[in-house]
Amino acid sequence: MTSGLRYVASAVATQHSTIRVVAALVARDGCYLITQRRPTAVLPLLWEFPGGRVEEGENDHAALRREFEGRLGAHISVGQMISYVSHPYDHYTVELYLYECRLESENLSARAVNDFRWVRSDEFDRYPFTPADEASMSKLLGVE
Repeated sequence: MTSGLRYVASAVATQHSTIRVVAALVARDGCYLITQRRPTAVLPLLWEFPGGRVEEGENDHAALRREFEGRLGAHISVGQMISYVSHPYDHYTVELYLYECRLESENLSARAVNDFRWVRSDEFDRYPFTPADEASMSKLLGVE
């Protein structure tokens, strides 16, 4: 009986959950919008494209609009998907879907992010990005 429990515990411990995440690529005057994660978040103070987790029963576009408004207080229109990466972390895998988006309102505020910036693609290396966003960026820039 004990060995059976050990097997079940081992199987549970090695299972990876997958998290579906959507992010917005928003461009303006040759710059891209990036956000900095809060100090209390997983992967604290790293930079990423704005977005977040897709909730149960939600589609990607609705999740991206909800997350963007919640984090930056602005509305966006969501266009086509331009990149997909799957990145394994220690205890989970992130499936990141990056969408081309357009701001519908210009007033941004750091509501649920530490900071946000408009940066040129040649400035990306000045900002430490999350591994999933970095992989997505590399794919976009053709430096895989």
